[in-house]
Amino acid sequence: MARDAYGIIIGPWITEKALDNRSPERGNRLEFIVHLDATKGQIADAVEELFEVKVEKVNTRISKHGKHASVKLSPGFDAEEAALKLGAF
Repeated sequence: MARDAYGIIIGPWITEKALDNRSPERGNRLEFIVHLDATKGQIADAVEELFEVKVEKVNTRISKHGKHASVKLSPGFDAEEAALKLGAF
């Protein structure tokens, strides 16, 4: 599956818990709904390209809303700052 970053990331996952997880003390994580066929590596690459950050780890799960990805950013990168680029946070 060859997709661009915009084809992998469908949209942000915005919940109270997801907003809390952006702080460095609570995980420094961004959360997204992603394409069902996207691999963890593709998700990491897409997030790094779109938000100009480094990804430490990606966790995924399937929910009734689609494939959910929780992306932990590497130390030195701020999830709050990256989220502001979305305009949705």
